[in-house]
Amino acid sequence: MRDTFFEMHVSCRYYRLENLMLDLEYLLVATASILAIMNPVSTAAVFSILTEHVHEDQRKKVMRTSMEISTLVLIFFAVTGQVIFTILGLTLPAFRIAGGILLISFATDMISAKRELFSVEELENISIVPLAFPLTCGAGTITTVILIAAEAEGLVQNILVIIAILISIGMSYIGMAYSSYIFRFIGENELRIITKFLAIFVLAIAIQFIITGLSEAMPQILAEVGVCIPP
Repeated sequence: MRDTFFEMHVSCRYYRLENLMLDLEYLLVATASILAIMNPVSTAAVFSILTEHVHEDQRKKVMRTSMEISTLVLIFFAVTGQVIFTILGLTLPAFRIAGGILLISFATDMISAKRELFSVEELENISIVPLAFPLTCGAGTITTVILIAAEAEGLVQNILVIIAILISIGMSYIGMAYSSYIFRFIGENELRIITKFLAIFVLAIAIQFIITGLSEAMPQILAEVGVCIPP
């Protein structure tokens, strides 16, 4: 009897430990994916340039506003992404493929080091444009958050998605807060190398999205054209 109880106790502890490791792995992957696409280094660089001659109090206000907006937007899409799918009649495989194509474009822009030009009118409120959108919570980041949230299993992993968002936003905030110090030591060439490395990671994520989307959509496509799939 005691042996049976001991075996059940050990088995239960092992099960909890296994779930904990899976959740930790999920959190790390989610955070790394969001960070790679959010690219806090580029955001910090742009922030440093745009606020070079701005008073410190105003810099802090711009940082807080942009991060608050970005957090609300990303959490909104993480929570309501599936509902939006249902309302618009979208399927997750279709969104994976579309998101992968979008991220490929995003990654190639990073590799070719393209820079967007912002008009004077757009720079009047830089906490929204460009710091919140498109730099921190652009289309690529929103797409990634929706896809990661769609893969969450259970309440714990849904909470971990929000934690991953908060960690990523926190890293962006730290990057902006210390941007003036960081870019004293990181030259333009080093920044390009970091950006290109992140671009390769983003490209790998994009291709994986497309592969997964096609593999999930293929049975439905074959069924619609009348091809019978053996069990």
